[in-house]
Amino acid sequence: MSSIPFSISIILVLISNLMKLGPLSFNLDNAPENLTLTLNPNSWTKMANVIFVDMPAGAGFSYATTKQASISSDNIMVKQANDFLRKFLISHPKLLKNPLYITGISYMGIVTPIITLEVYNANERGEQPSLNVQGYILCSPLTDKFMDFNSRVEYAHRLALISDDIYNNAIKNCRGNYVNTDETTNLACVNSLQRYKECTDNINMEDILEPLCNKSDLKPYCQEYYYRFAVDWANDEAVQKALNIRQGTIGKWEFFNTTMHYMEGKNDTFCYAYDIQSSFSYHKKLVSKNCRALIFSGDHDMTFPYVGIEQWITALGVTVDSPWEPFYVNGQVGGYEVTYAQKDFSLTFATVKGAGHSVAQYKPKEAMVLTQRWLDLKSYSSAAM
Repeated sequence: MSSIPFSISIILVLISNLMKLGPLSFNLDNAPENLTLTLNPNSWTKMANVIFVDMPAGAGFSYATTKQASISSDNIMVKQANDFLRKFLISHPKLLKNPLYITGISYMGIVTPIITLEVYNANERGEQPSLNVQGYILCSPLTDKFMDFNSRVEYAHRLALISDDIYNNAIKNCRGNYVNTDETTNLACVNSLQRYKECTDNINMEDILEPLCNKSDLKPYCQEYYYRFAVDWANDEAVQKALNIRQGTIGKWEFFNTTMHYMEGKNDTFCYAYDIQSSFSYHKKLVSKNCRALIFSGDHDMTFPYVGIEQWITALGVTVDSPWEPFYVNGQVGGYEVTYAQKDFSLTFATVKGAGHSVAQYKPKEAMVLTQRWLDLKSYSSAAM
């Protein structure tokens, strides 16, 4: 956690790669022979007190001491996050009055708004200590397991990955449902989607402009090339000692825990149940709270495209307060944003130009500026910066 003044916001980041938002980055100039660390000029710790949390048990350096404790789910994680926050702030009472924002990326879009709502509700129930929750921040979130995956077809058409002919046939034959189809019920739709898949199967879903790399033979031009150094660094004994990791609690630190890492259509595993299909209704409930939300997405992310995010935000039925317009970073267009508001609720949705799924990895400066200005309640639309 940063040592900046206690009046600054607290951002709770759920399952984040520390090197994307944290104070340090890898210096790859002489890698892999001489891997060193360097200060991250775009660290979120420059603008807020940041709590990075590996959860559920089994993610990152987190662990369980019993078999029962190692079994988790979306719903279990919601309760654990609320409990953790209150216990943490009891131990750090000077931070109790700080504005609190719950933050998540990717699959955490399912649980982050639910955790946020639970913190609000727990305050209203009188749970102590009362937390100064102000809202939530989501990056490239999964919100609805039908809507988000379904939006990939429209996104592919918008980004010219499929032709008008392929798209129009899919619309005609699938009638808006590109996810729940099979040849026994709609063969014409299956055939239309086959043409879509032929055009997109070899596209890097996390950033359609990036090469699709062979995970077993990564090259320096691959974004995933960075991951190998994270694994080596995190498993170094000296590093773990410096981070106060309890020795023997985990076997090997992994960038992705495959027993929990979610993919489209994945069933529950022996240690994790994906028991929430959509967080949309929880977003809807947060509209009635004194709450601020920032949702941002890379415009080249096909994992959970901005198209689906726009759809569920529109379905909230909240009035546009500030229309779609560019925001600027160093005098250049960094992306586009629109703000919605209703009574004490506001939601800003932004797309970051040229960014992929993990926006802070692809466009770290833009991600930091966007978030800092939102926290500071400043307008994004002035080019003179």
